[in-house]
Amino acid sequence: MQIWAGLGNPGPQYAMHRHNVGFMAVDVIAEMHGFAPVQKKFSGWVQEGRIGSDRILLLKPATFMNESGRAVAEALRFYKLDVSALTVFHDELDLAPFKVKVRTGGGLAGHNGLRSIDQHASQLGGADFRRVRIGIGHPGHKDRVTGHVLGNYAKAEFDDLTDMLAAIGAEAEHLASGDDARFMSDVALRQQA
Repeated sequence: MQIWAGLGNPGPQYAMHRHNVGFMAVDVIAEMHGFAPVQKKFSGWVQEGRIGSDRILLLKPATFMNESGRAVAEALRFYKLDVSALTVFHDELDLAPFKVKVRTGGGLAGHNGLRSIDQHASQLGGADFRRVRIGIGHPGHKDRVTGHVLGNYAKAEFDDLTDMLAAIGAEAEHLASGDDARFMSDVALRQQA
């Protein structure tokens, strides 16, 4: 069993924020891979399914970004898993828009959702969980970061956003099997097509 947590803020007013791209990614994965209907559980919304031979629980914390770790820790404890079973999909300021990179562990880059998960995960065997970092680009000056992160994607970005999310969903099998390098290269190839 793996837990894939998409980060975002609950509520329709946040739906198209760059900060919610983690929610968007797990929604597309659920749709493309025929996951079960959404259930309320673990202070969030979950969907169960399989990708290849791997059993995956998709989790969208309903706790707001700053408390994401609470929902993630509840799910990990329930299934008696440690952080090696966790993958977190989140927005990344330090990557160009629509670039997708995977890494395990590393810094938190000022991301409140990652900070919350890190705090809760450290009680469950360490903080070296896998992250799918989804680039949103940096607005250029730190004073503009909050507005950028909590701003909606522009209409001009919708095609690139849709292509990136579809590529993540289509190549999720490589992520499930642990082939992060293949996942990243195949996502990038699909985006160039």
